[in-house]
Formats: sequence, C-alpha cells, structure tokens
Amino acid sequence: MSLSIDIRVEHPGFVLDFSLDTAARAVALHGPSGSGKTTILSAVAGLVKPVRGRIAIDGTVLADVQAGIAVPVHRRRVGYVFQDPRLFPHLSVRGNLLYGARFSPREPGGPSLETVCDCLGIGHLLDRRPDTLSGGEAQRVAMGRAWLSRPRILLMDEPLSALDEARKRETLPFIVRMRDEMRLPILYVSHQIDEARAVATELVPVGVTPRP
Repeated sequence: MSLSIDIRVEHPGFVLDFSLDTAARAVALHGPSGSGKTTILSAVAGLVKPVRGRIAIDGTVLADVQAGIAVPVHRRRVGYVFQDPRLFPHLSVRGNLLYGARFSPREPGGPSLETVCDCLGIGHLLDRRPDTLSGGEAQRVAMGRAWLSRPRILLMDEPLSALDEARKRETLPFIVRMRDEMRLPILYVSHQIDEARAVATELVPVGVTPRP
C-alpha cells in the first residue's frame, strides 16, 4: 500500500495540519484524546472536508482541494470500523457480514465469506443475533463486514476501546492476522501506545494547534 495524506482541517477550536507519505501496510496514529486522530480518518473516508490538501491511496486520488477532486464517500472504497460495532440488530451475523459484501466492487476477487470467518474466528456465530454476542465477538463481526466490502484500506478508530482487558487481548491477534496473513492495509487510531505498536508497522504521532 502507498498512502499519501497532506491536509489542513479547520474547526472552531483547533487547526490540524497533517502530512504522511508511507508504504507501510499498517500505520497507527497515536496521541491523546482531542489530538485529531479521528479527524484524519474521517478526512480519508470523506466524512470531513479539508480546507486544503490531497489524499491518495495506491495512486488513486480521493481528494485534492486545489484540483477540485472530492470522491464521494460511497466510492472511496474504504472500510471503517468504529469504537462500537454498529451492527444491524435485526440481521444475523451472516446478514451483517453480507451487507458489507453488497458494497464490494463488481469484478471478481476479494475475500470470501468463508475466508473472513476463518480469519476472524466467527464462523460459528453466523446464525446468531448481535445482542447475543460478546463485545469482542461483535467487534470482529464489524471488522469482517468492513473487510467484505473489499476496501483499499481499513480505517480503525479505537476499535478496542470499549472492550475490557480480557476482550482486548482476545481481539488484538485477529487484527494482526488480518494485517499479516491477509495483507489488508490498515490505518489505525489509538491513544494506547502499546496497542498501536502491536498493530502497526509504522507509528505516527498526531497533534493539533488550538485556535485563539
């Protein structure tokens, strides 16, 4: 993966200037709460519009303010895993996973449902409803749903923060397995430096400038 980000985002309370040019498969953005980590992920996803700058993944330009390029969110091919799983309560685990596959490119390729379930250890959960899952199980289903959309990159925003320590230890190896065995590019956000080190092959500190 090649990832190039050079953006400026302005909010009423702060200004974020951020640049990154990397070929690392897994990059972790770390810093304290309020440092702008989630803002960067949101800019890559198209949920936040920079006032200047450019974002490109593997040579595909997703945003270039000067050139007037802003690829719509649904066409960016990024998977987003939030702090909470945000599973659809009326669908089974299988239904939630296949919902992600609906947004994958039409051409052949990409992981199968079986591959995703095997990698994330969720095959035995397919007929379950979200409200019967543990926190770690639900988060792994959320990862699988995002993965089945065949994203260029998987954005993960503090995906373990809502879990207790036991569930964190249980879930973290599955993220590493996605990175290493499935070679899925990841942009990871965490304020826990040990967690960031475990996931990422490159660590990038993030900070904002308060506005007067």
